[in-house]
Amino acid sequence: MDEPAQGRAKRSRIELLVRAADGEAFETRQVESAAAYLQSRPQRIAEALSELAPLPSKVRGETAWVLKNRKTEAYLLLTEREKFLWEQMDGRASLQEIGTAFVLRHGSFDFEIIPRLIAKLRRAELLTLRPASRLREVLARNRRNPAARAAEAVLHTLERLTVTSRRSHDVFARIYRYGGFLLFTPAMAVALLLLAVLGGIGAVTLWRDSAAVTESLARHPFVSILLVKVLFFLMLVSHQSMHALACVHAGRRVREFGFTMLHGFIPTFYADVTDVFMATRRARIVNAVAGPLVHLFLGSLACWLASLADPGIWKAFLAASAILQFQSLFLSLYPFCFLEMDGYHVLVDLLGMPTLSHDAARFVREELWSRLTGGGGLARQEVVFVAYYGLSLLSVAAFIAANVWLVVHAVRA
Repeated sequence: MDEPAQGRAKRSRIELLVRAADGEAFETRQVESAAAYLQSRPQRIAEALSELAPLPSKVRGETAWVLKNRKTEAYLLLTEREKFLWEQMDGRASLQEIGTAFVLRHGSFDFEIIPRLIAKLRRAELLTLRPASRLREVLARNRRNPAARAAEAVLHTLERLTVTSRRSHDVFARIYRYGGFLLFTPAMAVALLLLAVLGGIGAVTLWRDSAAVTESLARHPFVSILLVKVLFFLMLVSHQSMHALACVHAGRRVREFGFTMLHGFIPTFYADVTDVFMATRRARIVNAVAGPLVHLFLGSLACWLASLADPGIWKAFLAASAILQFQSLFLSLYPFCFLEMDGYHVLVDLLGMPTLSHDAARFVREELWSRLTGGGGLARQEVVFVAYYGLSLLSVAAFIAANVWLVVHAVRA
């Protein structure tokens, strides 16, 4: 990636072509780079409206490709790598997943290749933006309704509430240099293991005193909710900060760090550590696991302190915080729950299947039944699709049942 003269990371902006309210015309929408990696799912136009033809070159020794928009008669010349990216832009894969697929396929990554390609496709009217959530899809389908248009406008405004720092790498590099490196030493791993053991012992004690904990929460509901909410946002900052420090530990650059509204209404912090794709697989896995380990540390510490505290709001707050942290740990690391969290990214990196969730859902819903009734066997990749989808369904059901049981136990106690 080329750096500006001042040495700062260049902040990318991506302009995407979006259908206007009348469903016919188009408008451009600018998306900040980090928000784009979290949300954007570019979708190429229908296959019948485009045409792709090879253009061999004996001089260069490689094949270029000519992409045509049949409606506008616009032509684009694509390299082999741009053709690969074009094929990934099916409306299901996010930009982060497309970037991961590119790295796994070619072994390297130019951070500007996707924005450049999207800009070319936009000018040729070959690309549209698929809404990032089901709610946005529903609103997009009902743009003739004034209320739907107003709601979409509000969500679009919220999406632009992004506070980011382009100097974040220097900050995290300084933190790493002046002590942050200790977080990635064997001694810290041993300390975390010992704290987890203490947390487990504390959890057993809290389970026996669950009635007192529940009673304290019920007596101070407003204060309890406020404290847990504050802790939740501190947890998000700590989680993303660990990802950033792990990126520095791998010798790569933290491109951005900030606050945004995910899907237009979910407040969250983010760290753009896509540069870690240029590191080894081990470094990518360490980066993915580093964030969730914050929850293990905070949850174990909260459990241990709660077991030592006297009955009251403080003990109840620590117990509730511990439950929140352990649930966040599970959701972050467990890959089979349809959520593309850190554990999912580790799984797809190991499998080399960056769009596993979307491909599995599409295969099970659209092709599995016909394949089974047709008498043909399943290929190895299709077996992975079925296994991932089935385990995810069972896991979600078990997670819901476990939480219902936990609430019932607390109430009865």
